[in-house]
Amino acid sequence: MEPIQSNKIYPIGIQNFEKMRKGGYFYVDKTALVYRLVKTGSYYFLSRPRRFGKSLLISTLEAYFQGKKELFEGLAMEKLEKDWIKRPVLHIDLNIGKYDTPDSLDKQLEKAVTEWEQLYGTGMAESTLALRFAGVVRRACEQTGQRVAILIDEYDKPMLQAIGNKALQNEFRNTLKPFYGVLKTMDGCIQFALLTGVTKFGKVSVFSDLNNLNDISMDRRYLALCGVTDEELRQEFAPSIRLLAQAQNMTYEETCQRLQKDYDGYHFTHNSIGIYNPFSLLNTFDKQEFGSYWFETGTPTYLVELLKRNHYNLEEMAHAETYADVLNSIYGDEDPLPVIFQSGYLTIKDYEPEFKIYRLGFPNQEVEEGFMKYLLPFYTNIQASKSPFEIGRFVREVRAGDYDAFFHRLQSFFADTSYEAIIGRNPERDTELHYRNVLFIVFKLVGLYTQVEYHTSNGRIDLVLQTDRYVYIMEFKLNGTAEEALRQIEEKGYALPFAGDDREVLKIGANFSSETRNIERWLVG
Repeated sequence: MEPIQSNKIYPIGIQNFEKMRKGGYFYVDKTALVYRLVKTGSYYFLSRPRRFGKSLLISTLEAYFQGKKELFEGLAMEKLEKDWIKRPVLHIDLNIGKYDTPDSLDKQLEKAVTEWEQLYGTGMAESTLALRFAGVVRRACEQTGQRVAILIDEYDKPMLQAIGNKALQNEFRNTLKPFYGVLKTMDGCIQFALLTGVTKFGKVSVFSDLNNLNDISMDRRYLALCGVTDEELRQEFAPSIRLLAQAQNMTYEETCQRLQKDYDGYHFTHNSIGIYNPFSLLNTFDKQEFGSYWFETGTPTYLVELLKRNHYNLEEMAHAETYADVLNSIYGDEDPLPVIFQSGYLTIKDYEPEFKIYRLGFPNQEVEEGFMKYLLPFYTNIQASKSPFEIGRFVREVRAGDYDAFFHRLQSFFADTSYEAIIGRNPERDTELHYRNVLFIVFKLVGLYTQVEYHTSNGRIDLVLQTDRYVYIMEFKLNGTAEEALRQIEEKGYALPFAGDDREVLKIGANFSSETRNIERWLVG
């Protein structure tokens, strides 16, 4: 039987509120939160990962401040707002453009300011972009008799594209700081301002003087401003879930559980509700197929560059502990964690109130699987196009009990990796870290199809890998011997929990040589 087709038009890639409403696209009503936002404050900053609906939020606010009451028909805003005051709106989207030279940002700002000046005129002695912006704000307020709404989407795009180029970042910072400073100097003419972005370039950066900016990124009142809650999913998408369940030959509840496992799990503050990635949800319902839709739109290479430049321990990243001021901080060369969290690859998993410690982890399976698959070619000699096949072969080999083929394949992952790609300032430490990171990525990916327990300490890795027929107990030694690794398994009694197991237990000791930068030998006990 052919699956029933939905009559809903899903707004995939639609970021304009007016287009969405006039085009009959499906819309989860966020206007009650928008109303609260505009009535309870003036200056806001919101950080959310890409494809989370930030641009749509900006567009919704633009329509509201333009007094387009008809677009809000049937939504919460229609009943809440009584006045519908039309205001001048200054909207700039920095997501457009490639920022690779100092003047690339100037051109983008110049274009926006010129368009505003065509509406509100120019002023004498307004020689800089910041002065011209301030002049526009003042004249717009004077000419209309209403304070201005300023909406800046993806404020941080130039800074992000310049990560790794300190000189260019400084150029952009010196341009943006006075430009954004207008939000403070022209306060008397401004009714409302919102800046959105992925990251927070904090205290020493573009916002250093903007102490009037209210950061709502971790404010639990506005957690649901972007993204979809579980309650919204079950209320608004119930027909879509039923159709997806039918297409996938699953029950309604099984489908809900799969959606939750794949796309839920973003926590933007502690002890809060989970938020679903809206882009992945909409694509899943539209295509009636589960997929890594968020990843298919492109993972920024700057994340990998940060990890590799800092010789970051990926295992630590997946179980990181940190503080609120780190999560809210500027990216620094010494710690890529803030930008990885803010970009949506890690989220808050737990919170310890006594010491105010946040525990981070991957939000869901789409992110965990997608990130590991994305990282693999950067840490090994395996081409990106071949990574899924290689992981598939790994899984087939462990399921068949063919450990020799498995280890030979693992050797090939280390082979031909350039020395420069591995080594930083500390050759011994960085070689060990590289070997640990490769094993971590591989076993994370294999663990999607089998059960894996992975532990590291002091130059060794112990690992339990379970399939329906086999239990593998592995010990990897750095600069030791395969015999020592095997002896470790026996002495520590790693196999004891499986003594009554019907499955075949395979105890394998292996050694990794920092000299050859590869696995040398493995022994089965």
